[in-house]
Amino acid sequence: MDRERIVVLSGAGVSAESGLRTFRDSAGLWEEYRIEDVATPNAWRRDPGLVLRFYDLRRAQVLNAQPNAAHRAIARLEQTFDVEVITQNIDDLHERAGSTRVMHLHGEVLKARSTRDPLLITPLNGPHLRLGDRCALGSQLRPHIVWFGEEVPLIAEAAALVAQAHRLIIVGTSLQVYPAAGLVHYRPEGCPVHAIDPAELPLRMPGLQHRKEKASVGMPALALELLSNVR
Repeated sequence: MDRERIVVLSGAGVSAESGLRTFRDSAGLWEEYRIEDVATPNAWRRDPGLVLRFYDLRRAQVLNAQPNAAHRAIARLEQTFDVEVITQNIDDLHERAGSTRVMHLHGEVLKARSTRDPLLITPLNGPHLRLGDRCALGSQLRPHIVWFGEEVPLIAEAAALVAQAHRLIIVGTSLQVYPAAGLVHYRPEGCPVHAIDPAELPLRMPGLQHRKEKASVGMPALALELLSNVR
């Protein structure tokens, strides 16, 4: 018998409980930086050194953070289900918790990519990426992040995964960031949808179950429920 296919869409609320803040926590500021100054293509052209220093800070925070109960609960589902994680988060906490199939829609802060060939991606050893660090083609490396104003290259692949889901879990996101928020509309007809977030969601659909709880509370409870119901 084929295993049930669960697709998990995770957002900033999952990482926030591991101490990783996002710009939405403070009205457009990210640890006192303006998004326009550090997370856009124009910012990179204007002051790449500032952008690199900003992501060094993000990287150091990720390296010091630990997976929380929500990450671990999602990973635990793989014991029984066919699980795909699509995350808006740029950290590696899903992987460290044990999830083996994770798609990072907005990139990965622990990797860098070539400014000449965006497909040339390399892991980073440690928190620092500096001016003068170059790819194999000789061009400056940049953070492997999808900045504001850039296309999300994996969105079509993510939509295809959602379209094959038997069950969809939305956790730690209030579905405000597009195009990621639009992925929910690719689910198959009749696919159950579980949402876990304290905020109201802009969703009105049959079969939606919304737990207005933090990810670290609602996700372990849902995982226990799903695992207990397996015959």
